[in-house]
Amino acid sequence: MPGAPEIRGVMGQVSVVLNGRTYRLECGEGEESHLSALAEYLSSHLDELKRKFGQIGDDRLIVMASLLVTDELWELRRQMEELKSSLTEAHRDRSVADDLQKSARGDLAKQINAVADRLDLLNERFDSEVQAPAKAGKRP
Repeated sequence: MPGAPEIRGVMGQVSVVLNGRTYRLECGEGEESHLSALAEYLSSHLDELKRKFGQIGDDRLIVMASLLVTDELWELRRQMEELKSSLTEAHRDRSVADDLQKSARGDLAKQINAVADRLDLLNERFDSEVQAPAKAGKRP
């Protein structure tokens, strides 16, 4: 048929019931259980809305349930962005901490070397002072 979309591959089919109406849906092969789970989730929202507001019409209930699910999605996206931002900040803080640690290690190594040099100098001085009286005490 000219102008009709061409469907390639194998398609799965699922029948779902939303607000008492059956809808036959097509999906990718192997995605049937996922689509059924999504429909059950939407149906639970529809049932909750019916309990709150009564039977106010299929279209209105489905739109309201869709908005609730969309609101949940947006909230999860917002939380995900906060987590990404926190993770980025944690990585930055770790990088700063690593840099500080490297700097502190370098400073500590310099201080240890300075102390070692001072000890060597004191040791040389001590050796020369101990040997000088010993030489002075020897008689030729």
